Amino acid sequence: MPYVDNSGVKIHYQVEGEGAPLVIQHGLTGSLENWYAYGFVEELKKNYRLILVDARGHGRSDKPHDPADYDLKLRVSDILAVMDDVGVEKAHYLGYSMGGRIGFGLVQYALGRFHSFAIGGMGAHVANTDTPPETRIGVLRQGIEAYVANAEANEGPMEADRKARLLENDAEALIAATLAPMGTEGVEALLPGLNLPFLIFCGDADGFYPAAKASAEAIPGCQFVTLPGLNHGEASRSGESVLPHVVKFLKKAVSKVGAEA
Repeated sequence: MPYVDNSGVKIHYQVEGEGAPLVIQHGLTGSLENWYAYGFVEELKKNYRLILVDARGHGRSDKPHDPADYDLKLRVSDILAVMDDVGVEKAHYLGYSMGGRIGFGLVQYALGRFHSFAIGGMGAHVANTDTPPETRIGVLRQGIEAYVANAEANEGPMEADRKARLLENDAEALIAATLAPMGTEGVEALLPGLNLPFLIFCGDADGFYPAAKASAEAIPGCQFVTLPGLNHGEASRSGESVLPHVVKFLKKAVSKVGAEA
């Protein structure tokens, strides 16, 4: 089970497949297992070397309880530490929700390490307009079982595997991650100057939709994909809706890299 120690915090990751390297980062309350559960790994490993990361506070990575340990620069450095451990200098990137925010952090602090970005359910610099932080924290303070029960009360019964993954979370780590500053101040000013393939996708029932669309419009040549009728959580679990766009985008992005080599 591969780990890298990033300044005292162990970050767990998995590598699957062969081909152009693609870093994949999940959202808050998730883990790299999400990408297996919703078909992303099975499809993408056919053509890419997938570098799946458990974000700090999630999955099998360490779970600090101090919000300072979730500074965006630290989350960015986790991605770079994993890439260095694998021996990858430059990669493509796919991230959803919190993984999208980390993606915009990479744009801000490590743009030279990436060929392209595919970001879902997130705008460049936007507060959580899907689930307000105070609402999430209030429920998490009652424990992870209460958090999952609240999710089922709002969404209806969830499949057993998803419920089991959510129950593996550490509530205090999620609170700390939620309390951490966004850290994306200044990234919006960089968007008009970007010159690399960029895809942003978002459900039109997602609270992040307006910010995601505005970010796409600010990036030259960015492809924006609307997922009709899907909210934030539904889009994260809808591999059948998202994957065709991601696959097509990555094929073009990899071809562009080859043509420029």
